[in-house]
Amino acid sequence: MIAIIDYDAGNLNSVENALKFIGAEAFVTRDAEKILKADKVLLPGVGAFGDAMEKLDQYGLTDVVREAAFGGKPFLGICLGMQLLFDESEETPGVKGLSILPGKIKRIPDTGLKIPHMGWNSLELAKETRLFAGLPAEPFVYFVHSYYLEAGEKADVAACTDYGVKIHAAVERGNVFGCQFHPEKSGETGLQILRNFAAL
Repeated sequence: MIAIIDYDAGNLNSVENALKFIGAEAFVTRDAEKILKADKVLLPGVGAFGDAMEKLDQYGLTDVVREAAFGGKPFLGICLGMQLLFDESEETPGVKGLSILPGKIKRIPDTGLKIPHMGWNSLELAKETRLFAGLPAEPFVYFVHSYYLEAGEKADVAACTDYGVKIHAAVERGNVFGCQFHPEKSGETGLQILRNFAAL
């Protein structure tokens, strides 16, 4: 059973529908007890870093998310949900992230490419990962973002992409996973990533 955390900052329905499409049992909730009892936890997110942290605090979910991630059960952050796992973001200076993994969220530099980065990009898989099992060497996935991860620990980086700068597009450390891109919008490749997460 996968708990999808509802904190008013997500494309919750599309994530839930994608999980149900692959046959996974999933439900949307902000109930702390249900989140901590679930087999796996997913933190989605679209929007601004500071607003999202404020909502997590408002709903009393900040410590719940940390407990779920540090508790050993499979935990996946998607898009903004991945960014929140880190220490801070240039989007909202002074606002602390969840600090579940070390790293910073930085603005994509102006190199003449359109910002936000919106569309399909190939991934360079950085290491053998459970999340990307069964995928081709350079899978294409769908991105929508203006800020990107610079991970604090190279060993945490599961995949990169290039968009005027090297973007750490996915992370994996123990039970904690994150994708800057949207698996639920990434066709069969994204569904395989969600299958891999559901099968953990």
